Order: sequence, then C-alpha cells, then structure tokens
Amino acid sequence: MADWEVVIGLEVHAELLTKSKVFCGCSTEFGAEPNSQVCPICMGLPGTLPLLNKRAVELAVKAGLALQCRINQFSVFARKQYFYPDLVKAYQISQDDLPLCSDGYVELLVDDTVRRIGINRVHLEEEAGKSIHAGEDIMSAAYSLLDYNRAGIGLIEIVTEPDIRSPEEARLFLEKLRQLLQYAEVSDCKMEEGSLRCDANISLRPKGSSAFGVKCEIKNLNSFRAVQRALEFEVERQKALLEAGEAVVPETRHWDEAQGMTFSMRSKAEAADYRYFPDPNLYPLEVEPSWVEAIRAELPELPDARRDRFMEEYGLSMYAAEVLTSSRDLADYFEECMEQIKDPKLVSNWVMGEVQRWLKAHGLEAADSPVSPKDLAGLLQLIQANAISNLVAKDVLEEMFATGKSAQTIVDDKGLRQISDDDSLEAMIAEVLEANPGPVADVKAGKTKAIGFLVGQVMKASKGKANPQRVNELIRQKLQD
Repeated sequence: MADWEVVIGLEVHAELLTKSKVFCGCSTEFGAEPNSQVCPICMGLPGTLPLLNKRAVELAVKAGLALQCRINQFSVFARKQYFYPDLVKAYQISQDDLPLCSDGYVELLVDDTVRRIGINRVHLEEEAGKSIHAGEDIMSAAYSLLDYNRAGIGLIEIVTEPDIRSPEEARLFLEKLRQLLQYAEVSDCKMEEGSLRCDANISLRPKGSSAFGVKCEIKNLNSFRAVQRALEFEVERQKALLEAGEAVVPETRHWDEAQGMTFSMRSKAEAADYRYFPDPNLYPLEVEPSWVEAIRAELPELPDARRDRFMEEYGLSMYAAEVLTSSRDLADYFEECMEQIKDPKLVSNWVMGEVQRWLKAHGLEAADSPVSPKDLAGLLQLIQANAISNLVAKDVLEEMFATGKSAQTIVDDKGLRQISDDDSLEAMIAEVLEANPGPVADVKAGKTKAIGFLVGQVMKASKGKANPQRVNELIRQKLQD
C-alpha cells in the first residue's frame, strides 16, 4: 500500500435499551414468537399515529454525550422512503438534515498514537422488521419469511467521518464504540441478536491526494472480525482494479463469510432516492438544555477515565487497566472484589486470567458469572492465608464455576488444604530427592534451576497441596547441607 491510502467511513446502528418501541407501546424483548409483539402503529395501519418514546430520546442524548457530540436543541423526524418487504409502511421514520446529535469524536490508541475519528452525526430512528431467508444467505435463498417484532424498535444511527485509515482501525473503532455505548447503558450491543450492526464505506486514493476515490458500501457485517476481513478483501480488490487501469464501480456489496469475499448486490447509480421529507405526524423535537445537562450529570465514569483511575488508584499497568476496563461489567467485577481484598495485583491477575478464561469457556459475561466477586474474594483469601496453593486454587475455581459452591466448602469437602508442616513436607522431599539423583547433583554443582524441577516433583506427589514456597526453602536447606 505504498502508493495508496485507504479511506473508510462507518454507519453503525445500535438498538436502544428501552422496554417499549420508539413510537408505540409494544415490547422490545428479544426472542419472542414471530409477529407476537406488534400493533397497528408499528405495523403502519391506516389511521394510526406515532407517539415518541421519551426514554429513547434520553438514551440517544446520552449516546451523543458519550461520543462528545453537540446535542442539537432542535431536530426533525423525516420519512425515509424505500420499498423492502420488512419495511411494512414503505417508509422509515428517521432524521435527515436536522439530526439530534452532531460533530463528535472517538479517540483510539493505534500503534502508540492517539487517532481521533470524527462522528458526523447520531440520529434517532425506528428499526425495520426482520427477513428470515430460506437458504444459507440472501443471495441463494429460495424464499424469505418476515417477522415484524423488531419493526419500530428505537435505534440510533452513528455515522463517522471518512477518517478511518485501515481495516484494523475500523475494528478498533467498533470495539471502542461498543465499549462506550455499554458503559453509558445505551445499548447492549449484542451483534448476535442484531442490536449492533455496521455498514462500511471504503475507497482508495493515491497517497498524498485530498480527493476521495470511488467508494463501495459493504453490508452483512455481523461481527468485528467480519468487518476487518471484508475491508481487507475490498482493499485488495480495489487496489488490483486501480493498478490495472480499471475503474472501481460505485456499488453496494455483500460480504460472504464462508467464502471470505464480497459480491456485488446493486449499483449505487441504480439506488433509489429516499425522498426525505418531514414526517407530518410528528412535531419537531425540541430538547431543553437543562435536560441535556441533567442527563450529562447521570453519565457513569467512562472507560478512558476509569482506565486512568485504575492506574493511579490501584497502581496497575496500562495493559492491565485496559483489559479490566474493556467492559463495564468486568471493571465492576474487579472493583467489587477489591472491596473484599486490598491486593490489586492478586485480584487483577486472577480476574484477567482464570476468571476470564472460565467466563469465555462458559460463554458468559462478568455480570452473569456464577462465581460472584465475593466468591472470588473468598478463594483469594485462602491463597493469602497459605491455606491452598495457586495450583489447587485453579482447580477449586473450576469447580466453583461448575457447581456454584464456595471455595471454603470445596476445600473442606475434598481435603485440599495446603500442607505446610515441615514433618510432612520433609518426608515427601526425601522421597523425591532419592528418586532424582541427577537434578540433585545439578543443584549441588550450582545449577540452581534444577530446584524448580524438584519442587515440581514434590507438588506432583502432594497433588498440588504442598506449600511450594516452604518446599523450595527445605530443598535448598537439605542440598546445601
């Protein structure tokens, strides 16, 4: 890419955490029977009138504030008109030239450099229904079924400036955006449930040029990995065309995850004009500055501020603080555990290591962990008291995840308490030294690394219950004698 610069802009839709839809009282609960959460309003039946959900506006303002946007006191709802089977009214209530939020930014740390990605706008709109395709994907489906439960759910659309300069940067932006929206409790951002979706626009231009190239839009990006892979493919596709002297066609392209390729869906030149006009059934939205300030005051500590505080208050490294604040749930979990045990290094190592490993294995978030912060603190207190070794503690944590029992109960029931009395340890050490004359000779010859092997053999013989620190001390004493 020595001769080309990548230009990427993203359009991200996030479903708002409201209990009812944006213009009617239907439930937004995920997973209900198809077409069971609909009414005449969200089905667009003649004679119905939409009524704006105040909570949806509040969450959209909160998102704008988290993204450093200007909250516009005056904004207008418009009808975005197009035909698609899952759009039951044949128009979508959205916002066009007068959005609720504008001119924000997100800062990313990319290769030790802070990159600022501009946010052009954040606007409020309604969700369409869901098409369920009878086939592997939309391109090969024999037919499609329609579920309108999702129709009318409140969305925000977040449109970036064309400031993103690589596929990896696009993924990092989306990860940071999800983090901010989850911290602010605006959206759960569950891509697997469709509550966070992304379309990407990408073009290439010669290095040093300020003019934009011909862009293509990529759809069907249902994971952060898919976003990066699709953009990487598209970079190579467009680069090959340009270097062969061919033109890039402005079009919408479909990402096929299985084949790892994008395919043409429709030409941008053929795309319909949305013919926006103000919705005659909805008044312009006027937001009082005092209400915006009240919402601002309710914002939680956002991830960058919390990361910096973790470094200052707990003495954590940048890496540890970044990992622990990567989600609000995980950061809360760490701090709740810290209320029980004032040992940041011990707690952070276990939360980032074993706890994260088992959460991932069970497909859980920290908030849903069967091992509560208090439970983990109980396990770590046993380590601090030398009642169990780290090795045993890992096995105990595994059983805590599987059974929900406390660490103390598991240790007592299985007789896992650490062996620390010298008489018991010396008996095991004597057997290990006798069975391993080679490493013993190495230690006596000054090769102290062999002590680690001997300690390991004692730990194996004790099934992890021996106090490793005391074992190390006793072996050194015996071999020095």
